[in-house]
Amino acid sequence: MAKAIYPGSFDPAHNGHIDIARRAATVFDELVIAVYKSPPTKRLMFSTEERVEMFQESVSDVPNISVVPFTGLAPVVARENGAQFIVRGLRAGLDFELEFEMALMWRHVAPDIDVVCIMSSLDYQFVYSSRIKEVASLGADVSELVPPHIAEALASRINE
Repeated sequence: MAKAIYPGSFDPAHNGHIDIARRAATVFDELVIAVYKSPPTKRLMFSTEERVEMFQESVSDVPNISVVPFTGLAPVVARENGAQFIVRGLRAGLDFELEFEMALMWRHVAPDIDVVCIMSSLDYQFVYSSRIKEVASLGADVSELVPPHIAEALASRINE
């Protein structure tokens, strides 16, 4: 049985993340969305619990996907969850270099865990959580980039 994790901060999860997760769920018997509790280089808008809950709601109709919080290195978390693979989404441009370097480091840390990259759909090549938060905070409509419940959560958080 092939099992994978899909790690990320998902602050917030957007349609590109959800597309990658849904497509990966057709490849693997089980997919664990691993929501990073406290990424050292990011300022989070939503709590870990909120991010887990938002992603869960976004994929609740996919029976072989679960969503959990995590800390530490993704390959260690993969091993702890019995996963043999780490899923990553690739957009055009800079993503390849960053993901390639990260995959090599993860391979050094855990040679038994493979990284599988899934190309983002053309519709989501420009979609980044940080950009969504930025333009939403400036009043732009991001409802086509995130599920409705996440658009509502963003609007609510921005208006606090």
